[in-house]
Amino acid sequence: MTARWEHFVHGADVGVRGFGASKAEAFEQAAAAMTAAIAELDAVEPREAVAIECEAPDDELLLAEWLNALIYEMSTRKMLFSRFAIRLEGTHLHAEARGERVDVARHHPAVEAKGATYTALRVAREGDEWVAQTVVDV
Repeated sequence: MTARWEHFVHGADVGVRGFGASKAEAFEQAAAAMTAAIAELDAVEPREAVAIECEAPDDELLLAEWLNALIYEMSTRKMLFSRFAIRLEGTHLHAEARGERVDVARHHPAVEAKGATYTALRVAREGDEWVAQTVVDV
């Protein structure tokens, strides 16, 4: 099983879905999918690390909190992130997001992520992999 991500169609917004051998890995891949909806993921250098922590009462709400915390950091720091390392302790998430300041000429941002929604929000184990998905308002 290889960690991966994908987008899925949802009206004017974008669905993001992460897959992984662990729940943490699926959350990391959902974050990568969100960044890839904004700019070319490979163009974002993992130069600077930002620590992020959040918690929620269940896995689905934790995914939404995680992505919204990431959107907040992107907005306030004027950054994009391309590498993620997550540690989960129950419903508490500890993460390190690595990225760099937005360079419009190099990153060519296509949209701005406004927030992760509860639409199609799902975190579940499917066979030997975890899936974490939601719709992001752009």
